[in-house]
Amino acid sequence: MLSDIDVKNALIRSVQTEKNAMNFYEIAAKQMKDADAIKTFELLAREEREHAKHFFDKCDCADELGEFDSFISAAPDQEGEWLSELDKALLANFNDRKAMELAMEKEKRLEESLREMAAKIDKPDVRAIFEENAKSTHNHYVIIESEYARLMGMVHETDIDTFVRE
Repeated sequence: MLSDIDVKNALIRSVQTEKNAMNFYEIAAKQMKDADAIKTFELLAREEREHAKHFFDKCDCADELGEFDSFISAAPDQEGEWLSELDKALLANFNDRKAMELAMEKEKRLEESLREMAAKIDKPDVRAIFEENAKSTHNHYVIIESEYARLMGMVHETDIDTFVRE
């Protein structure tokens, strides 16, 4: 199990990761063409901000990160994993499909990381934050996957029974 210092560091890293994810969705949404895809990424950006706030409130990390609104409004971390990969995608002919594929990959990895971290934490209240965010991150993946299927003209999961019967 993690020490109190390790738990605090994990919370601080999680605040930064959620901010990076928020910035990813904000920046990608501005580059997208499809109105529904844009709305999806804008929604995800707002939810990532909420995730960052949950971690921030639990970590008591104002000394390290400053006041939450200032931190969350600061310039994006271009060196962070989320944005550095988005920058590569933008340089390689950005499109909505690529952005969604990258987002699904990032959300899947983040969910795994959050679940692994939750398993290492003794404190039930802190573990619960990681578990709840892992669940929400999984939901992000599902939302993006559904939007991706729509964008690609695939049969939507709600239409599978109808499609199979016809």
